[in-house]
Amino acid sequence: MSTVQAQFPDEQHDDGSFVRQQDAFRDWVRADGSTPYPVVAGRYHLYVSLACPWAHRTIIVRELLGLQSAVGMTVVNPIRDDEHGWEFGDGPGFSPDPINGFRYLREAYDANDPHYRGRITVPVLWNTQSERIVSNSDDDIMRMFETEFTALSNRARDLYPAPFRDEIERLNETIYATVNDGVYRAGFATSQAAYERAAYRVFDTLDALEARLADSRYLFGALPVETDWRLFVTLIRFDAVYFGHFKCNLRRIADYPNLFGYLRDLYQIPGVAHTVNFDHIKRHYYYTHDDINPTRIVPIGPLQDLGAPHGRERLSRSV
Repeated sequence: MSTVQAQFPDEQHDDGSFVRQQDAFRDWVRADGSTPYPVVAGRYHLYVSLACPWAHRTIIVRELLGLQSAVGMTVVNPIRDDEHGWEFGDGPGFSPDPINGFRYLREAYDANDPHYRGRITVPVLWNTQSERIVSNSDDDIMRMFETEFTALSNRARDLYPAPFRDEIERLNETIYATVNDGVYRAGFATSQAAYERAAYRVFDTLDALEARLADSRYLFGALPVETDWRLFVTLIRFDAVYFGHFKCNLRRIADYPNLFGYLRDLYQIPGVAHTVNFDHIKRHYYYTHDDINPTRIVPIGPLQDLGAPHGRERLSRSV
């Protein structure tokens, strides 16, 4: 049994492995009116952290679909207070809560369930009319934006195309388990065996994705879909955080020619670069996770030219 202090003790198993808690609130906004949450511009507000990859997915989808005027958004302080959770405030890249005047995101959770004792997570989709959380599931929020908010979208983008939906779901699950959450399973492990098991799985999948992207511009062909953005949020943080901080250090993303070109390609899509805030990302991980980094020193690198030519335009055939 591990005796090492874990970052999230309630999500740590006796064998040293990290097992993430389930999302607590999973109601749905439906365009057909079949739920208490209809699609209405201005009714919903997104609470996010620019540091968190799960929140970052929803930020990107909101941006790409042009939902900014339909769904408001507020960014929390990247330095999370683990006693109270994510905090609103006035600082570079984050702001006070303009909707409810909350000081902490915990207050939104308390409004739904005063007895909630789980970890306070982002993103949160808030219903301003009923003053309750609709969902704290990034998967569900992304999918709502993609499939239910289409009448409010001002851009003709299909991030969940019908011909690929079954394969999208399968690849989503693989990428989630072994890469998105895989880096956390390695980084938050409190035993050597649990760490190695998770870390090797990260690179097994990255190696497979490197091969897949050798002859396809994106994961499903010529246009990026939901799965690409689910992967992107981990790749963009990998060399800056997961390689060193989470000890996923067999290879950097910069060492993979196809993955690194693919990362630059996605980053250069209009609207995406301004959703990436490396200051928030690095300060959150290196400062907040003081069990892993007790000095709280934030590294100055790495230096990556994400605006450099990626050469991926030549790849256009579908998988």
